[in-house]
Amino acid sequence: MNDPIPSSPPARHFGKIALALTLAAGVGIGAATTGLLGRRGPHDHAHEPAANGAKQVKYQCPMHPTIVQDHPGECPICGMQLVPVDAGGAPAGPNAAAKPDERKVKFYRSPMDPKQTSPVPRKDEMGMDYLPVYEDEVAGEGTGPKADGLATVTIDPSRQQLIGLTTAAVSRGPVGSSWRTQGRVAVDETRVRHVNVKVSGYVEHIFVDFIGKPVKRGDPLFALYSPELLSVQNEYLLARRTQEALAGSGAAAASGEDLVEAARARLALWDVPPSEIQALERTGKPRKDLVLYSPISGVVTQKSVVHGMRVNAGDMPYEITDLSGVWVLADAYESDLARIRLGMPASLRLTAFPNRVFRGKVTFVDPLLDPKTRTAKVRLDFANPRGELRPDMYGEVTLETPPRDGLRVPADAVIDSGTQKVVFVSLGDGKFQPRPVELGQSSGDHVEVVKGLSAGDQVVTRANFLVDSESRLRASLAAMGGK
Repeated sequence: MNDPIPSSPPARHFGKIALALTLAAGVGIGAATTGLLGRRGPHDHAHEPAANGAKQVKYQCPMHPTIVQDHPGECPICGMQLVPVDAGGAPAGPNAAAKPDERKVKFYRSPMDPKQTSPVPRKDEMGMDYLPVYEDEVAGEGTGPKADGLATVTIDPSRQQLIGLTTAAVSRGPVGSSWRTQGRVAVDETRVRHVNVKVSGYVEHIFVDFIGKPVKRGDPLFALYSPELLSVQNEYLLARRTQEALAGSGAAAASGEDLVEAARARLALWDVPPSEIQALERTGKPRKDLVLYSPISGVVTQKSVVHGMRVNAGDMPYEITDLSGVWVLADAYESDLARIRLGMPASLRLTAFPNRVFRGKVTFVDPLLDPKTRTAKVRLDFANPRGELRPDMYGEVTLETPPRDGLRVPADAVIDSGTQKVVFVSLGDGKFQPRPVELGQSSGDHVEVVKGLSAGDQVVTRANFLVDSESRLRASLAAMGGK
C-alpha cells in the first residue's frame, strides 16, 4: 500500500523568510538614500553659481595678465606664481583691495584683431567673444604717440631693483653736434718746395747729405760746377768793362748798359743769388761753382744727388717740407656731411700723446665721394710748431659745433630699432610706456630730442633693453588674442 503524500509546511516557511529579507533590504536602501540626500544640502549649493551668483576663481600672472588658468601654478614666461583673481579680473581673497564692481568697461576688443573694437559685447566672424577693456587699463597706456610693435608694461618695484632699472629726467641744457672719426696726419701740400737747377753741371760739394735733416731758410744745400755758368759770369764781367770803357771815352754808354743788364738777367734766371752777383762785381773774378740755398725752413723729404754726379737742367735734387703746420685728413660719412661747416673747430687725440689734445679747424671738404667707402675726405689744419705731429700718424678726430640750448636726454635712454627710435617713459605706479622720438644733434653722453618728450619726463636709462623685450612680448601676445 502506498504511503500518503505529506503536506508542505516547510515551503511555506521558506517563502515567509524571503519576503522578510526583501522588505529589510528595501528599508536599508531607502534609509541610505535619505541619508545621502540629507547630507547634500549646504555643500552642493556652494558649487551652483547659477543659484547663488558666485564667480569662479581664476589664476593670473601679475606680470603677464594674458596668462590665465583655472588652477594654481607658475607663469610659463617669467616663472612667477600665479595669483587668484575672480572672473572679473580683480584679485581674489580676503586681502583683495579692489572690488569687481569698481572696474568699468571702456569698450570691447576683438581677440584676433586689437584694432577692431565695439562699445557693446559682441562676437567676431569666427564666433569668438570680444574681450573687455577697462578704463584703468586705458588710463595706464598714457598719452602721446604710440610706438609700433611695443606695448606699455608694468614692473613692480622689487623687480625694478632686481634688474637694475634706473630713470633720468628730460631736461634742457647745452646741446651741440659732435661726433668722432678717424684721421691721418698728412703733409700740408702748400708748404712743400722743390729745389731744382736751371743749368747743367756737376755736384762739387754737398752740405745737406741725408733725408730728414732740418734746414733753415738760406742754408746752403750743395755746390754746383757748371761751365755754362762760368761762361756767363765772364760775359757779365766783359760787359761791365765794356760799359766802363765806353763811358771813359765819352761815347754813348747805352749799348754797354744793355749788355750788362742782359748778362745780369741771365745770371738771375739761373738762380744765382744777388749776393753772389754783387761779389762778382766787387772782385771781378768769376766763381768756379754755384751754391744753391734752401728757399724755406723745414726738413728734407727728398734727396737725389751725391757728390760728383752730373745734374741736368730741370732736375730736382732736393724737396724741402715745412712741418710747422700739417693737415689731418678725416673720413666723413654721407649722414655727417650736412653738419660739416668750414671753420668748424676740431680736436685730435693721438696714442703717442695720450694726455694731449691738439686743436684745429676744418678748411676743406672734398666735393667728391669715395665710391668704395662712401665717405668724403675732410681736411683740417693743425699748427705744429714743435713738430710733434708727424705725417702718417693716426688718431681720433672729434668735430664739434657751438653748443646751444635744447631739450636733451641721456644717450643710453634711446633704443634704435632701425625703423624708429624709442624711449620708455615712466607713467608712475610701475608703468612704462614706449614713446617714439625724433632726435637732433648729439653731444657726448646726451642727445637732443626734437619731438616726442617734454621737460620733466622720466625716461629709463638702464635695463631699457629688458623693458623693450617685455614690451615687445606684451604687444605680440595682445596681437594674438590678449588684451
